Amino acid sequence: MPGLGVRPSWHDVVVLHRLQFPLPVNYVCYALWGCLFAGPALLRTPAALLAVAADLLLIVAPLALNVAVDMATDSQHADKGYLAGAAGRIGRSRALNWSIAELAVAFAAVVAIGVGWGRWWPLGIAVVTVAAQLLYNVEPARLKRRGLAGSVAFGVASVGLPVLLGYTAVAPAVPATVWLIIAGASLISVGRTVWWALPDYDADVASRIATPTVRYGPARTLVVACGFVVVGLVLLGWGLWARYGAWALLGLAPHGGFLALLVAQLPATLRGHPPRAGSQLRRTLPVATLGEVLTALVPLLGG
Repeated sequence: MPGLGVRPSWHDVVVLHRLQFPLPVNYVCYALWGCLFAGPALLRTPAALLAVAADLLLIVAPLALNVAVDMATDSQHADKGYLAGAAGRIGRSRALNWSIAELAVAFAAVVAIGVGWGRWWPLGIAVVTVAAQLLYNVEPARLKRRGLAGSVAFGVASVGLPVLLGYTAVAPAVPATVWLIIAGASLISVGRTVWWALPDYDADVASRIATPTVRYGPARTLVVACGFVVVGLVLLGWGLWARYGAWALLGLAPHGGFLALLVAQLPATLRGHPPRAGSQLRRTLPVATLGEVLTALVPLLGG
């Protein structure tokens, strides 16, 4: 039964799956990247369409799980109480069942890719993706409370593995340049995951969740986030340049701008004023989203 005696709305469903702008644009990019890097023309094939659908579900279903699991923590957060409210109106059991059903559809899609085209790597990647998200969210592992291990698990499962799934759905082998792109995008995602947790310090302390912010403090955590983004940019740029030449700069420039915004947040964070969740979503993250969109254009223009 939904919580709080209030009928859930479609807005609650949107919130549960973290579909507030600009996040859905990011999810679509990650679902498309793999097929685009394999060859834009392949995006029109049935296998690619199934892979994109599976990727989208493998991204949003664990987010619904995360919101349902984190109700207690989010309810103590000034900027994220709306997440707990949406999960409460929907009901934890219903939210979990919804997530499971979405994952089941995703697995049906990757099994269809294997049966129809003999490509079984997407199924294995889907299994690893779900395993990483479960380890991140669910006890006894609950990597979210284990410092950087949680950020790495979530960051890779949300970006790197979906890109790899899409590529292997339409191509027989993954070249070194694509591995560099996947590694770079994964590390940038890990850095964003570390940065995203900065406003959660008080709520995480109250809930005894040892996120990187709790373990290292907001300022050091922001430096760590910048470090991941820097290394990720180097690898992403290397792979894009080797594969598409100067068109790589189109995707790299906004990501560089995102890094600059993170560095600019350091003085205030050192003074005890880390970025707030609302400003992260509305002001900083759209720059990263622009980078994801332009990165998707690189293989279209330079392929």
